Amino acid sequence: MNNTFAEITSQPEVWRRTASLTALARQELAAPGERMLLLGCGTSWFVAQSIAELRESAGLGETDAICASEYVPRRRYDRVVAISRSGTSTEVLDALRQVPDGTRRIAVTAVLGEPVDDLTDVQLLLDFADERSVVQTRFPTSVLALARTAYGKKDLDLIVADGRAALAVALPADPADIDHLVFLGTGWTVGLAHEAALKVREAAQAYSESYPAMDFRHGPVAVAGPRSLIWSFGDVPAELDDVARRAGATVHRDDLDPIAQLVLAQRFALALAAHRGLDPDTPRLLTRSVVLT
Repeated sequence: MNNTFAEITSQPEVWRRTASLTALARQELAAPGERMLLLGCGTSWFVAQSIAELRESAGLGETDAICASEYVPRRRYDRVVAISRSGTSTEVLDALRQVPDGTRRIAVTAVLGEPVDDLTDVQLLLDFADERSVVQTRFPTSVLALARTAYGKKDLDLIVADGRAALAVALPADPADIDHLVFLGTGWTVGLAHEAALKVREAAQAYSESYPAMDFRHGPVAVAGPRSLIWSFGDVPAELDDVARRAGATVHRDDLDPIAQLVLAQRFALALAAHRGLDPDTPRLLTRSVVLT
């Protein structure tokens, strides 16, 4: 058993532990009426995108999500939330240093005592969701589970139950038959689609794409074919399945909670890696944290 597999299978029980942070998350991530910016890199940026949509749709206030390396302090925000599993990512730290004085800074992290602590006013510490793996799985899903319960969007028990189901169901296709994946989302699940595609690239070095669902017809469908798997997160319009089938692709959608759907996609990424003879614990050219010199 590799570390990545163990961390994927641990997720439903790890999510339960986020309940202890719900009150603090409501205080720091809800902040009704305030303008909020979420920062992150890679996986954390995709999580930030999902949380931004969840917060705005909950009526809590204007919320932006920006890749940390692209942050420019032009807009005014009441608080800035930096998501960083390690607390050491150079671009996140550089962005925080540019945040104007008087702005409340929050870190969502898995490790205490790292440089992000000195640049933030408070830390939401999910140390129970930390990972040995380079490829992130349970940390981002735990952050999402925490945000959804803090915003009153979903009961944690329901998320956990679907997470367990996602660990038990059959994979939607034989990895031997697939070498191209397209993940589609809508609303807050667009970030999940981006994250699923990243897992496939990281773990299996495979060709994967992700789009807001309706944009699939605006060009991306042209490269779909018999060895493509088109995977929907959340409430993606069903007619897109017909579009994918006309291209000869395999389609997948299910009724699981979208976070649980991401767990299933993680499992598929590992299965595809195994089919390709790859070890997901040692992904090509990747490290646990990007620290620039």
